[in-house]
Amino acid sequence: MTTRAECEPFRSAQKRDSGDNVLMGTLTYDSTLAADFDDRTLAHLQIVIGAKLRRNEAFFFSWKDDSAIGDGRSVIWLHPSIPISFKFFGSRPPSLNREWVDEMLLMANTPAGLQITAEPSSLAANGESA
Repeated sequence: MTTRAECEPFRSAQKRDSGDNVLMGTLTYDSTLAADFDDRTLAHLQIVIGAKLRRNEAFFFSWKDDSAIGDGRSVIWLHPSIPISFKFFGSRPPSLNREWVDEMLLMANTPAGLQITAEPSSLAANGESA
């Protein structure tokens, strides 16, 4: 099953190729679900998900699906025993926004779990990294 995440609020901060296309990476969950996210969002998700799973913590992760596949919402249960992989389209890692990572980590610790939020613009516009 393949799904595409709706990342419209993040379009301005996304890295683009020479044809002005957003570089999309893929999060693969348990070899049964593949979800596309822009590389910048995926890099931040990798840090947050990795931190939680490294501490042996399980949690929900949800995102809004792209309108091209139904405009719904997807939710998965992330657990250290379930394989997950991150495949980036671009070869260079994007800079990280520490404020965004911290915001997503806090959200991941709630009963609702991790959700993608808009990147705080204070650091996104400057391209600062963690």
